[in-house]
Amino acid sequence: MECRLFPAYLGRMNVEAATRSVGEALLRQMARQRGALLPRALALGAAAPEVKTALLRYVDLLPSLHTGREKVGHLQALLAGKAPPLEALLRLGAYAPPLAGAAIQLGVRLVARQFVAGPGPGAIPRILRANARRGWETTFDLLGEAVLGQAEADAFLERNLAALAALRSVKGEGEARFPRGNLSLKISALAPGLNPAAPEAALAALKPPLHRLLRAARDAGVLVHFDMEAYALRPLTLALFASVLDEAEFAQGPALGIALQAYLRETEGDLRALIAHARARRRVVAVRLVKGAYWDYEVLAARQRSWPVPVWETKAETDLAFEALSRLLLEHTEFITPAFASHNVRSVAHAIAQAEALGLPREAYEFQALYGMAGDLKAALVAEGHRVREYAPLGAWLPGMAYLVRRLLENSSNEGFLHARAAGTPSALLLQTPHVPEPPPPPTPRAFRNAANTDFTQPEAAAPLRAALSTLQASPPQHWPLRIGGLSVETGEWHASHNPAQPAQLLGHWAVATEAEVEAAIATARAAQPAWEATPVTERAAVLDRLATLLEAHRPHLTALEILEAGKPWPEADADVSEAVDFCRYYAAEMRRLAPGRTTQPTPGESNQSGYFARGVGVVIAPWNFPLAILCGMAVAALVGGNAVILKPAEQSSLLGAALFALLEEAGLPPGVGALLMGEGERIGPALVSHPGVDFIAFTGSRAVGTAIYEQAARTREGQRGLKKVVCEMGGKNALILDTTADLDEAIPAALHSAFAYAGQKCSALSRLIVLEGIYDTFLPRFLEAAAALPVGDPRLPETLVGPVIDADAQARIARTIREGAREATLAWQGYTPEGGFYIAPTLFTEVPPHSALAREEIFGPVLCILRAASLDDAFALANDTPYALTGGVFSRTPQTLERARRELRVGNLYLNRGITGALVERHPFGGFGMSGTGPKAGGRGYVEAFLHERLITENEVRRGFAPER
Repeated sequence: MECRLFPAYLGRMNVEAATRSVGEALLRQMARQRGALLPRALALGAAAPEVKTALLRYVDLLPSLHTGREKVGHLQALLAGKAPPLEALLRLGAYAPPLAGAAIQLGVRLVARQFVAGPGPGAIPRILRANARRGWETTFDLLGEAVLGQAEADAFLERNLAALAALRSVKGEGEARFPRGNLSLKISALAPGLNPAAPEAALAALKPPLHRLLRAARDAGVLVHFDMEAYALRPLTLALFASVLDEAEFAQGPALGIALQAYLRETEGDLRALIAHARARRRVVAVRLVKGAYWDYEVLAARQRSWPVPVWETKAETDLAFEALSRLLLEHTEFITPAFASHNVRSVAHAIAQAEALGLPREAYEFQALYGMAGDLKAALVAEGHRVREYAPLGAWLPGMAYLVRRLLENSSNEGFLHARAAGTPSALLLQTPHVPEPPPPPTPRAFRNAANTDFTQPEAAAPLRAALSTLQASPPQHWPLRIGGLSVETGEWHASHNPAQPAQLLGHWAVATEAEVEAAIATARAAQPAWEATPVTERAAVLDRLATLLEAHRPHLTALEILEAGKPWPEADADVSEAVDFCRYYAAEMRRLAPGRTTQPTPGESNQSGYFARGVGVVIAPWNFPLAILCGMAVAALVGGNAVILKPAEQSSLLGAALFALLEEAGLPPGVGALLMGEGERIGPALVSHPGVDFIAFTGSRAVGTAIYEQAARTREGQRGLKKVVCEMGGKNALILDTTADLDEAIPAALHSAFAYAGQKCSALSRLIVLEGIYDTFLPRFLEAAAALPVGDPRLPETLVGPVIDADAQARIARTIREGAREATLAWQGYTPEGGFYIAPTLFTEVPPHSALAREEIFGPVLCILRAASLDDAFALANDTPYALTGGVFSRTPQTLERARRELRVGNLYLNRGITGALVERHPFGGFGMSGTGPKAGGRGYVEAFLHERLITENEVRRGFAPER
């Protein structure tokens, strides 16, 4: 939301003059103070960007390094070629690694101590008294974010309760100078597995620990402040805060506060809603206004997902928003106690000038600054009679690394006020009105851009899907006929489709094709194909573009149908619609690129032009696990090339196939060019594959079926006009390696999602987790605890990650595999099994023999093998020891390990420091080799060409010794 306050403030010249006057006075007062403006550690902010990045990565990595040789070697690797003076020192240090490593660790500890006030709650009395002597108050923050399991959440709660006890113990000491203590709280550390897209479930998980904390805070007389974290948690944080204000138990206490981030475009609306809520409850709440500490992450995350960027994209816009919001806060001090958290003297001076213009006493608001930062500003404000509070993080060095890196990034920014003042910028420039530069010209539009998935963390975005689910479940089951030659065909035999989470729920019926319909569909397609191939490429591509638009328009309905028929959780089903949209738009763009052909090497007197023509009639045999995207992608890639295509969806997801075909016809596909044959694979599959009138087969599915198709298609039959092309994508036995420097806070959630999202029913799913010996004993308890927090249940619920498997046959097969696996490996953990559907509990095996069936055969369900590797050599050997070659990955913070993975891991899609599922069209062309498929990669260059013949036309242009000039 655009901040409508900006123009009004830019016109307040009296406030502007007062801001400059107050700012000058503060700067003069700061010059007389002894507090450091900027810790020496932030001198790296003035260094070259690549040096700063390398050093910050090293700070993040250091806790996982144990020997001096490791500490020196990793720093050398990260700084290679970037900082020659430091490299020379490190080379000297290499002669005495223990001493050099100890010196490095001491240096980083000293940096950490600049930002972390103490190791834990025991330091609170000392810090309170020290700050009271300086004339300022304190709010404490127990470091810890996004806990992985319940034990970690419980430990975080206990640390906070201990902090409240410590605050209570010093209550009343120097009360006039040090009033009430504050405790700042990050809600993501109160409960594991919080999903902001499922606010009801998240609030239910958060309320019990929060209530314990609030009761203790009320007894201690301490204000509890809800910190604001990443943008995805914003709606949940606001909802939780509002719900506490509504609870009768806490109507009289404790005092409550919340942080709001000025860099978010929506903050003005959030603040106005909060003011209205506080007024309605006749409740005074504290609001800490901050600029925001996740700017880089929010911009990158939004751009990666093709979502609108939620933050102001320039520092000047954020500074203006901060000033506008400051005024709004000060105008409502009847119900709001403002706290302005900034090290920017301009921002501080503007708040003071606004308060004075409104005639507010200085007790009505306060200023906050980070521990170890802007000591001269804090002292100057106290000297001028203002209330000041220091934000003091508490925590051990290791958990504090993420906080430390964020503070270093935030405060060493070349655009930041502290950096500007340290660089000697004149005060007139430091205090001038923030100037928003002219926006750069828009970039040249790309031929293709990925469709955006729905951001279910935003309540308004989830509403259409909720409505579609309700409508679909209330609607009577439909009957879907076959489609041949533009006509509906009923065979007299119908197959029922059921919800795998609730098998008694009938979703619809589809007509069952026989060999007679196979013959009719192929004959009709052969008759229609020449005219379709003769249709201009622009018109064929336009059909795909219209289909993409229709898919987007029907997104809620298609997502709901996929949740019900295929058992896919919300984000997985929604992403499948996005991928179908992407396939349409990308392959349309690809065909436009290919259509003109290309000129080969120019030769005098000779022209050489290559071009493409269609293969003819093809069969698309699709799986049930990506029932929309893969069926759509294989079909439209062939269609846009001028082929006619017979679509055969999987039996388990035939209603989705019928819905897709209906949209394809609505998009303008001519009758006969496409046919929809629903039926049992064993019954009509061989007839389709072996028919002499079929020129190619596109298949995605199991290895057993894929190899049978490959073998059957290789046989020539009477009347066949050529060898059949087979585009075959099969399964995987995918591995993820964690080396000793892996960031477990990131690796564990990524591994769990890769293994268990959609109950592991993806060809790319993680099946083998290979963990190096050095971290195995640390990793395994955390992993098991995090696995216990996996949300298992009905995919109609937005919080569900692990739903049912697709049908009773899959359930029985996977259960048998688990029973057999328990005889050769250790069954380390099994999760919850809901009743009623085709559920398999998420299952973890350890001590898995590398050559066992469990470690080598695809399971296609929620079963993960954890293997221990003695060395990186062993880990890479284990990862490559499989006939499959689909996806794989490595988590490591060591450049040499990542480079080695690039060279040695034999997979079609290699992912470094991220999960191994979730490929996007164009960005991550998807497909493997070996027993994982024939190629080409779906969603990449070369895929459309697989459905085309290429030919070269060579013309001799020499006539009686003369050749035309070009």
